[in-house]
Parts: sequence; C-alpha cells; structure tokens
Amino acid sequence: MNENILLVEDEEALRMTLRDRLRSEGYVVDLAADGQQGYEKATQLPFDLIILDIMLPRCNGLDICRGIRLAGLATPILLLTARGQTVDKVVGLKLGADDYVTKPFDTMELMARIEVLLRRSAPRSGQGVHKFGTIRVDFRGTQVTRNGEPIYLTAREFQLLRYLLEHAGTTLSRDEILREVWGYGDGTFSRTVDVHVASLRQKLEDLPKKPKWIVTVPGLGYRFQG
Repeated sequence: MNENILLVEDEEALRMTLRDRLRSEGYVVDLAADGQQGYEKATQLPFDLIILDIMLPRCNGLDICRGIRLAGLATPILLLTARGQTVDKVVGLKLGADDYVTKPFDTMELMARIEVLLRRSAPRSGQGVHKFGTIRVDFRGTQVTRNGEPIYLTAREFQLLRYLLEHAGTTLSRDEILREVWGYGDGTFSRTVDVHVASLRQKLEDLPKKPKWIVTVPGLGYRFQG
C-alpha cells in the first residue's frame, strides 16, 4: 500500500485520531493544521490523496480546493464537511473535489471512500511522464502542462486522460470507459464520457472541433492518437 495522504484538519483530536487510523491501515500520512499550511503542502509535495476539511483557519477548504485545481494538480480530494453544509458540498464538487464525508462520520465509511478514490486514481501502467505535442502529463505528480504552463484538469478528467494514454491506439467504447474510469456497471447510459472528452479537447487540442489527439470513432467510441 504505502500511498501518501495529506490530512488537512484543524481539530487536533480528530487530526491525531485519523492520522493513527490511516497509519494503521498502511498509509503514509502528512498533516496540516490550517489552510495555508495545507495549500503549501498540497501544491509543493506529491500526494496520492488529500483529505480536506472545509472549515479551516487562515484559508478555507473550498479556496484550497480551487487553488489546487488551478495549479494544474489532479490529486483526488476528499472533503470533510459539517452536517447541513449542503451548499459547501455542491460548491466543493464543482470546484473539483471528488467526494465528501459528513461529520460526524463512521471511520469505516471514510476508509472505504479513501480506498475507492485511491483505486480509481492508481496508475495501471507504471508511473512517469507522457508527452505529446506541447502537452506534458506527469502521472506521479498528477500534473498536466502545456508549453510549460499548468492546465487545470479535474481529477476525473485526469483519470480519463490517463486511461486514454494507457490505451493509446485502441478504440475504447463508452461502456468500457464508464466501467473502468467511473466504476459504473455495464449497460449504464450516461453522456458524462462525451462531456468529459469535450472538456479535455478544449484544454488540450489546438483545434477542439478538429481534434488531433482524442478522436471519435463513429459508432464505437474514442481513441487517443499519439
């Protein structure tokens, strides 16, 4: 296991309890007690997952989430929210968070959510850097740049891009992508793949309406060419 997790939580008792539980599960845990420290660590050090409380001193969790994504990092983010913070949950997901758990929470549920996020984001073909055109994708650092400038990708967009890169030259059906990237069952109907592919094209292609890298195979799905 040994995945690296950053826990950003200002409540000391909860921070220590979660640290001990995560370490007992085999994770490597780094801690931050306020928003500013959390943001600095999240954007300067490589992590496999960030557990982020929304209510933090010096900088709140929503601002940190936004800053992480604007820095071009696609590290999965799990928000810790107080009961009744429905608006914050929605805003957090729109800003690029991947999941949330409401306080007070069951520790076993939290561990299960963590396992799911790590499993979906784990590289399946080794860690390294992939380049195509002016795009550079850093699997380990979960960062994408274009001409040296960071590109903002959500965690799901990064996971989709990675899956396409890992299967370059292979036509992938929507059902397969939904199953492998989203974890949906066979036969699920959803336009989410098309929406995310369109978003990736806007961010990566010189001519999104005439894509060079992520091409549509009519009637079959999508293929990465590069």
